[in-house]
Amino acid sequence: MSESKQDETFKVVDRRLFTAEGELRKEVAEQQDREHEAAAVIADRGARTAPAAAPTSSSAKPAAAPAAAETATRSPAFENLVRSLGQNAAMLLGGYADPRTGQPMLDLEGAREMIDMLDAVREKTIGHLTQDEDKLLLDVLGNLKLAFMEMTKAATAAATQDKVKSRT
Repeated sequence: MSESKQDETFKVVDRRLFTAEGELRKEVAEQQDREHEAAAVIADRGARTAPAAAPTSSSAKPAAAPAAAETATRSPAFENLVRSLGQNAAMLLGGYADPRTGQPMLDLEGAREMIDMLDAVREKTIGHLTQDEDKLLLDVLGNLKLAFMEMTKAATAAATQDKVKSRT
């Protein structure tokens, strides 16, 4: 009875960006297309609303234009950094198989270090990121922290079962 309950609540979602052939997965490409379209819509809205909101002083005008542009774009280098650290952490959390053994790699301490690095990046860049960059960083961190908690609980449960089995 308890096994069927576990099966109902456990779901594995493949979040790898690339296929075994090294090509971008269809879902990832579609998500990137949606993000680019959303950024274009935001940029278009910003361009339409910027002339209507005429600033009263000349010093406010230069600050308004970059703010609208910042919300619409994200730095490819920053995005690559965040995604790279995120993928490395996901790999260490069992998201990828070891090419030599075919078994999922699980290194909780290494994953924790990667997550800590992303936390440090977030802390040091507060107020300097676009909304898209901040959202990306928060999404990656949230997903990794949740996965880390789940894997830590699973590893603890497995260790507890091993101790019980070895005593009997």
